[in-house]
Formats: sequence, C-alpha cells, structure tokens
Amino acid sequence: MQQTNHITDNPLKWLGYATDNILPNGGFGAVLARAGVGKTSLLVQIALNSMLRNQAVLHISLDDPVKKINLWYKEIFQLLTKDFRMDQERQLWETILPFRFILTMKVDGFSMLRLEERVRDLVEQDIFSPRMIIIDGLPFDGSAKDTLLELKPFINHLGAHAWLTVKTHRHEEPGPDGFPIQVSDIKDLFDTIIELHPEGESIYIRNLKGGSGPTNTERLILDPSTMLIQKKQG
Repeated sequence: MQQTNHITDNPLKWLGYATDNILPNGGFGAVLARAGVGKTSLLVQIALNSMLRNQAVLHISLDDPVKKINLWYKEIFQLLTKDFRMDQERQLWETILPFRFILTMKVDGFSMLRLEERVRDLVEQDIFSPRMIIIDGLPFDGSAKDTLLELKPFINHLGAHAWLTVKTHRHEEPGPDGFPIQVSDIKDLFDTIIELHPEGESIYIRNLKGGSGPTNTERLILDPSTMLIQKKQG
C-alpha cells in the first residue's frame, strides 16, 4: 500500500494542536461559517482523517440525505488520494468505510432523547461504537445551550468527542467578547472554535479558540477549487 502519512496527519494540527484528534474525549468543537462556505467539507476531512486512523465516526445530518453526505466523503477521499493507483484507492476506501456511519434526522424532530436512543441502539447491538460524532445542521438558537449540556455527559459516556456546525450570517455584529453571536454566550462549552472566513478568492480557517488560539501564525485555507485544507502560500 502506498504511503498514507500525508493524509493520516490531521492538517488542523498546524493550528497548534497537540494530537490528531484535536479534541479530548468528551470535548466539543464548533465550525462556524455562512451557508455554503465549507463547514461540511472541513468536517468530512476531519472525519476521513479519523477513519484513516481506525477511529469510528458517526455523522449525524439534520439537513441532507445519506446519499449526499456519502458523495461528500467519496469526492473528498478521491481528491486526497489522487496520486494513488486506482486499485490502491479502492482498497483503502473499502478498508476505512466500516469506520463511518451516517445517521439522518429531521431538524424539527431532533431531540437529545431521540439521538441517545438511536446511538444507544447502535452501540448495544454491537453495530457501531463512535469515537467521533459530527452533528451537522443543529440550529444555534436559544435552545442550543440546553442541548449541549445534555449532550456532554452522553459524549463522555461514549468516550467520544463531538464536532458541530454553526451557521452564521453576513453583516452580523459579533458579541461583546468578539466571538460570533451564535457562540458568544456558550463558548465556554467548546474546547475548539474554528471559523471559515471568505476573503477574496480564499476561504481562511480562523482558530478562535483552542490550539494556539487566534495568535497562531500558520495561515490555513480551504482551497476553493477542491475544498481541501492547505497552508496559504506566500
């Protein structure tokens, strides 16, 4: 098998994180951006990195069907392995696929009770035991804090960590602490907060909390042509 070091190293470590997991067990991470900027793309790359290190990823989507989420994974995986031979790419894909489970739920029917029931069924029936959980599409409104406080002990019990997408809006004023208004009052619940910020033809990855923080000197972007994480040149 071709060397896979360049795809098993998590590129977010360049932001000053000590491990490829980025988050500790029981930890929360948030990826903030406006609609269509690349939140899901970034999290799929984090998920693929975990899968390549044999860590089980549960991807919970409240917006998109399984088919669309699976296509995201397949397309990004193909970009990451574009230098592999076709048989090597196929073999690696088949090797990591058992480490992913996609679960869809309706946003208006989402509750921690329903989520816990469905995940507990997967674990107790020995179908899937996640170490990383993505919740994509959870509204960050007045009820978000209660949801996160309920989610925390459940994530801890699983020995997992969780990433959540947070949709922001153009021209919104930040909170008094300078954080986007969606997380300003709940930032203490997160170990890591990352913001995707379009600027010119680039999408910058800003480290608002965690790692080496906003003072980090590395400049990471999502390449607009591929949506892959890379260092900004120049």
